Amino acid sequence: MASSMALACYIVVLISMLGLRGAEAQRAFFVFGDSLVDNGNNNYLATTARADSPPYGIDYPTGRATGRFSNGLNIPDFISQAIGASESTLPYLDPELNGERLLVGANFASAGIGILNDTGIQFVNIIRIYRQLQYWEEYQQRVSAIIGPEETQSLIEGALVLITLGGNDFVNNYYLVPYSARSRQYNLPDYVKYIISEYKKVLRRLYEIGARRVLVTGTGPLGCVPAELAQRSANGECSAELQRAAALFNPQLVQIIRELNSEIGSDVFVAVNTQQMHVDFISNPQRYGFVTSKVACCGQGRYNGIGLCTVASNLCPDRRVYAFWDPFHPSERANGLIVQQILSGTSDYMYPMNLSTILAMDSKKN
Repeated sequence: MASSMALACYIVVLISMLGLRGAEAQRAFFVFGDSLVDNGNNNYLATTARADSPPYGIDYPTGRATGRFSNGLNIPDFISQAIGASESTLPYLDPELNGERLLVGANFASAGIGILNDTGIQFVNIIRIYRQLQYWEEYQQRVSAIIGPEETQSLIEGALVLITLGGNDFVNNYYLVPYSARSRQYNLPDYVKYIISEYKKVLRRLYEIGARRVLVTGTGPLGCVPAELAQRSANGECSAELQRAAALFNPQLVQIIRELNSEIGSDVFVAVNTQQMHVDFISNPQRYGFVTSKVACCGQGRYNGIGLCTVASNLCPDRRVYAFWDPFHPSERANGLIVQQILSGTSDYMYPMNLSTILAMDSKKN
């Protein structure tokens, strides 16, 4: 927890130094995507893609599993702190998300989903991306009934949006063992082109229903997560095939962001190079205070990368020194480091600008 507090303090101090905390305190925040950013929507669904039991949440302020795929805070939590929100966004399906709490924003993310509707079909009941967008339209109607249509439009267009998609389209679709329908239908380069074209439609729809500041994360280094090391690695090296997938996907994602911004005539979409952010502490974990970036804190088998994180799993004694919490997801501390780069990273990490620049620019408009 000391590490988490230090990260939170860093973020708050940075925003305060920029003179933005007060100006941004009322900015709504909306989250779309998969398990990397799900704050607990799947708790309310009949699906196996859940993180609502121990040891998930062991380092969360309440000490309880919340549905976040983390030992504690996730990326949206740290971003909420950064923009001065009084609390993290609640899952949209949470019955407590009503009244004034709606004005903080909402989290629509659902573990297991991808860009494609057939991604994650093994998890059955999950909120696929276009359903998430429909929920956002429903949310806007609910807020309009409280504060009126003009104020609602102002809240939506002034909001920060985060979307995280793509990883599951590889690990829970194309590379499903033994052979997936998609891998028989497409070679890898053509599959990447296809999902990128579908992602562009999603992003365009986000803009059509009101999003004006959107952080779009790329995939992490897919071949380096403990789950893939356990299945595909002989000596701890990253899977070349999954790394190839990420290397094809991420530059094309940046390209469609360029195209969309050019079409719109404004920098609505911002590319977040989460692959490079992860690679930094995978290639040199000690530099970032991690003992290992190969072994998950919670899991079993090789690299603790087999199966799910459960009460029966191996559990590391000090979560702060592990880059990965479970076979697929970063630890709380790693999530905090990623958000530091989102806030203040150079153009190698954030294109065309980082979050601190966005906040500074937008504060001048108010």
